[in-house]
Amino acid sequence: MISDAVTSYRGNILIVDDLPDNLRLLRDTLSEQGYKVRSATTGAMALRAAQCPSTELILLDIKLPDLDGYEVCIKLKSDDRTADIPVLFLSALNETFNKVQGLAAGGVDYIAKPFQVEELLARVETHLTIQRLRKSLQEQNLRLIQEIEEHQRLENALFAEKELAQVTLQSIGDAVITTDARGNIRYFNPVAERLTGWTSEEAEGMSLSEVFIIVNEVTRKPAENPITKAMSKGKIVGLANHTILIARNGTEYGIEDSAAPIRDRQGKIIGAVIVFHDVTESRYLAKQLSWEASHDALTGLINRRGFEQQLIEAIASVQDRNQQHALCYLDLDQFKVVNDTAGHIAGDELLRQITTLLQKGVRASDTLARLGGDEFGLLLTQCPLYQASQIAETLKDLVHEFRFIWNSKTFIIGVSIGVVAIDQTSQDLMQLLGAADAACYAAKAKGRNCVHVYRLDDGEVIKQRGERQLVSTISQALETNGFRLYYQKIVSISSNPSVEHYEILLRMLDENGEIVAPNEFIPAAERYGLITEIDCWVIKTFFSNYHNLSRQQVLNDGLYTINLSGASICNNGFMRFLIEQFPRYQVPPQTIGFEITETAAIANFEQARYFMSELKKIGCRFALDDFGSGLSSFAYLINLPVDYLKIDGAFVKNISDNLISQAIVEGFNGIAHAMNLETVAEFVEDETILAKLREIGVDYAQGYGIGHPVPINFNI
Repeated sequence: MISDAVTSYRGNILIVDDLPDNLRLLRDTLSEQGYKVRSATTGAMALRAAQCPSTELILLDIKLPDLDGYEVCIKLKSDDRTADIPVLFLSALNETFNKVQGLAAGGVDYIAKPFQVEELLARVETHLTIQRLRKSLQEQNLRLIQEIEEHQRLENALFAEKELAQVTLQSIGDAVITTDARGNIRYFNPVAERLTGWTSEEAEGMSLSEVFIIVNEVTRKPAENPITKAMSKGKIVGLANHTILIARNGTEYGIEDSAAPIRDRQGKIIGAVIVFHDVTESRYLAKQLSWEASHDALTGLINRRGFEQQLIEAIASVQDRNQQHALCYLDLDQFKVVNDTAGHIAGDELLRQITTLLQKGVRASDTLARLGGDEFGLLLTQCPLYQASQIAETLKDLVHEFRFIWNSKTFIIGVSIGVVAIDQTSQDLMQLLGAADAACYAAKAKGRNCVHVYRLDDGEVIKQRGERQLVSTISQALETNGFRLYYQKIVSISSNPSVEHYEILLRMLDENGEIVAPNEFIPAAERYGLITEIDCWVIKTFFSNYHNLSRQQVLNDGLYTINLSGASICNNGFMRFLIEQFPRYQVPPQTIGFEITETAAIANFEQARYFMSELKKIGCRFALDDFGSGLSSFAYLINLPVDYLKIDGAFVKNISDNLISQAIVEGFNGIAHAMNLETVAEFVEDETILAKLREIGVDYAQGYGIGHPVPINFNI
């Protein structure tokens, strides 16, 4: 019976987890395999339970109600009673950073939840086996030390024991070297031969310092001889951290372990033994994990996390030592074109080539980082602002002159760069990054492929900051229906009057309930990617109330035109959304028109033409808005399936007293009619302008002279 009990026992395991279901699952799984299992639900309980001498292994969750798993592990490793117990982290946190943090705290392994039972059992058994082998090895080492101490006086009597020790030393995986009291080598095992490059015959009698050459891997300075240290202190000592053994042929090995003095029966030190093992691979893996946590895998550059830490140090240095640095924020201008036309593989290759290009243009002391997507950061150390601006201009020119070739296609790339000084006025990381980001946006606003240097009184940056502040108001309005719809009449002024036309207009309410005009918030919405959400809100709100309009006698039956942004017409998801709303709310497509500005249509010509064609198939109509404000290219106009041409109000409002404006309006109107398009004149402010438009033959008029925008009074 006793024999069976001993055979079935596989180990004593402590499980630390605050979730009963997890504890139950782990306890049942391990108990079925013959393990003795105890549990704890808090870090404090775990620390007490671990002190039980029978504890052989700990499964430790990271999220606990009092201490987190990392703190518990650190406390366990700092207590001599529990320091040698292997700790396996078992957590749903599966990022590389979490694994590195677990290993740094002293864990031997990291198992991600949800775990595979077979994997868990295999790792538990492996680490229990390793732990037992290590304890066995320690015991053997202690026995070896005792045997060496006795050897001087009892050589003949202990011959058999010596032979046993020799066999053990020949077969273990650790390297073992013993010396006499003067530090001269007396014994070398095969692993020591392999790691040092010396045979036991060659090494015997040599000084340990001639054979066992160790240095610090960081400083490359010689490390303290552990044998000398062990004999001088008269106790077991460990090797210093980051110790490198340089073999006879120059090969380097990371090593760890300990040295101990050898004493005779009277306690006199007669020599020493050092036991060490190769940890080169495990050290490499730890370094790799650490590198991956702070670097971008695609380009090899420091990532945002690592870069921000360097910026924090740079800000501190200018405060303490009155130094000056500079930060450059770089954003590629045509990256999306490459991604959209050539694919993400091409985009990745472009980023790698751009990285190599930028590295050629920066100093060795500077830090280039990839912050995400096509955005890069550059920290210029010990660099005044004027010099930083010159470096930024050089980088801009390098990128613009570069040609990216992919599948026989050539792409011209640009970069917008914001430059900001890091000096004693720099407050913190967020303020610094915000300034650099604003300067980069200002560079884009100047036409892209530009450099913009940030200054506190910078009008363009102040504008950007105001737009960023508007973003939260816009987001809040989207969440709380803080927009309002208006309409403005478009009347027929030709001899062939048709149905009533109405343009649907948008206004926003600010925090105080005051009306915000579109020209104040639309640029911010476009810049920060919220404009398509606004377009969706307008469509859904108007369509869902469409059938209430006539019942409330707000609008008569007619054509309702809705403005769409360039971003929306380029979004296939938006097009699908829009088409789905017609049957959903039973809105007749022939009563809905869409206005797209001339600039947006030409900038996204192929997508605009496709968008218009798909919507016209179901009966919608289109107006080209603000015609004359952009390129005014009739070649483009011929190929766009529009129904109406809206003549820009800048020409219309001066038509009464400016012959050039009148001639332009007449030209636009005549060509539009020749193309079977109807014309709409904007900014019609009085009867004189209206009469002149009738004389020219314009079809429709819109403006304050016809009617002001009026709120649509339905419940939103």
